[in-house]
Order: sequence, then structure tokens, then C-alpha cells
Amino acid sequence: MTITLAFDVYGTLIDTHGLVSELRRYAGDLAEEFSRLWREKQLEYSFRRGLMQNYETFAVCTRHALDYTCSACGVPITDEEKAALLERYRTLPAFGDAEPGLAALQEAGYRLFAFSNGSADAVETLLHNAGIRERFLGVVSVDDLRSFKPSPAVYSHFLRKAGATGANAWLVSSNPFDVIGAVSAGMRAAWVKRSPDAVFDPWGIEPTITLTGLDQLQGSLEAYLSGE
Repeated sequence: MTITLAFDVYGTLIDTHGLVSELRRYAGDLAEEFSRLWREKQLEYSFRRGLMQNYETFAVCTRHALDYTCSACGVPITDEEKAALLERYRTLPAFGDAEPGLAALQEAGYRLFAFSNGSADAVETLLHNAGIRERFLGVVSVDDLRSFKPSPAVYSHFLRKAGATGANAWLVSSNPFDVIGAVSAGMRAAWVKRSPDAVFDPWGIEPTITLTGLDQLQGSLEAYLSGE
């Protein structure tokens, strides 16, 4: 059976720190720390809303995380400036290895889907602006379930929408929580270790394969599938 690949979007295909240069206008030397905290709070708020069953979209989590980060870092940004940053967040850049890695996998016959915490319209906008939307058969959003990764329900939702089974479906993600969630739900998973300093959570649940860039994914998959 043809292998189905579910690509996480934020942090795996799309660089969530792609606004650092713009953030320097407001945060100066704190720009990188500001970007890191914004991302951490964005994820934390999605986790908390999922557990509380008090759903708001990922865009709302992103906006609230920006508000928190401004306060925590003591960076005064006006409502108009926040709105501009959030609009730019809809057009974050893709990582340099995304297009060539996806193209190789598409040409090799894999079934590619984008699978995201973001709403479908936000993900469509991101992928179109990044020039990679045509590589995917479709976009699957957790927004359909009003929940977030790593709830097991959202991985089952992906399999239903993609017409795949866990044995023949892989998640591809740079986020350890996402990899662990997918493996726990019966999928295989490739962890994209985008930073040499990244640490995988020591839960005893490991990624099926680990790579440092999407340009390595086809070769790593083929080696695994052939039993090498």
C-alpha cells in the first residue's frame, strides 16, 4: 500500500521564528527570546485549551500568546502593531529544505498531506504563500474536531480524512510532543531535529526515524522500509 505522510506545518514546514528580524523593531536584542517565548506560549495555550475542552482556534492561541509575551518581556506593542504582526504570521516563510524535500517525495509516489493545529484557511494561506501547496493532496486541520494535537482523536481524524491506516501512515514533525502523540495513536513518525540542541522527551516513546532536514526524508524512509 502507498505510504501516506502527514506533515506538521508550524515548525516543520514553516519557520515559526521567521519574524525575528521584524521583532527587532520592537524588542531589540530580546527579539530571539521574544520569538521563542511567543512560540512556547502558543503551544502551551493550545495544550491547555485542549485539556479544558474550552476551544478557541490556533489563531486565538497565537494572539493571546503574543499578548502574554509582550507583558512578560516588557515590550510595548500597540494593538495596531500586534495586528500587523499577526497578519505577517499568516505568511511565515518555509524552511529551505521544504520544497525540494516535498518535491522528491511527491515524485517518488508518496501521498502527502498537511496536518496542522492551524485552521484550514490559515494553513492554505501559509502553504500558498510559501509556494508548497501544490505538493499536497489535501490539508487536514484539527479545527474540524475543535481540539489540538496531541489528542489521540486528532490522529484518528487524520487517518479517516486521508483514507489511511496507522500501519501505512507516518507523521513528519519537528515537535516531539507531536511525534509522541502520533506513535501513541498507532502511526509511525519521523522526527525532524531542526536544532542540534533539540532534546526529545524521555518518555520511552521514540520516533521511528530521526533526521535533521526534510531533504533526508525520502532516503531515510526508503532505508527503513527496506529494512536496512
